[in-house]
Amino acid sequence: MDRREFLAALGAASTVAAAGCSSDGSGAPFEHPGTIDETMVANGDYPDDGDPADGLPPEFPDPPEAPGVDPGALETLTVNDETVRLLPIESARAWYLRGEARFVDARGLEQYTRSHLYGSVLSSAQEDSTGGGIDGWPTEARIVAYCGCPHHLSSIRAAGLQKAGYEDVYVIDEGFREWADRGYPMAGTAFGEGDDAALSEWRIDGEVGAEYAGEYAWASVGRQYEAP
Repeated sequence: MDRREFLAALGAASTVAAAGCSSDGSGAPFEHPGTIDETMVANGDYPDDGDPADGLPPEFPDPPEAPGVDPGALETLTVNDETVRLLPIESARAWYLRGEARFVDARGLEQYTRSHLYGSVLSSAQEDSTGGGIDGWPTEARIVAYCGCPHHLSSIRAAGLQKAGYEDVYVIDEGFREWADRGYPMAGTAFGEGDDAALSEWRIDGEVGAEYAGEYAWASVGRQYEAP
């Protein structure tokens, strides 16, 4: 069915890589960081992430049982002509701890650097879901995208992945703020009661035609885009 859009002890330090994205050919390509030159720490004592560019979590001991997700029973959003599935956070966590999905942060570089799902990559949402696929990731990969608001940017990025040929794509329904508030595995340069996942505030002055009522207003921030 369709639905309307609306810390703990620090672990070992690591340098986190972000996956590059390619355009789907429908617009100008967007360049994403290949490697982030920041030292990240985890919010717990977790296994090392041997390949930070693959979006897969490290291998956790004693993973939970499979969540038994029925993709056809999930609530959905319609975003840029794509049907995007909303995944409950507990199912996302189970897939995460079992290493059964790749995780994509759809926010901006600053937010990702501050705090993100440990093992996830940065692949920011782009206007009209033009972000394309992720270099080196097979189209049959299961991908879970997330953002903090709770799924506006992630659903836009998920739609872009689907346009690029990925079929097993989901977004975390409750968003990154809930993940952070629950103290689930994270890495970054700063933590604190999920404040890193808070929404940015923007004021955009101007007028647009009535036919654009309810659409996103996109603000360019360096090479990243935000959708206030």
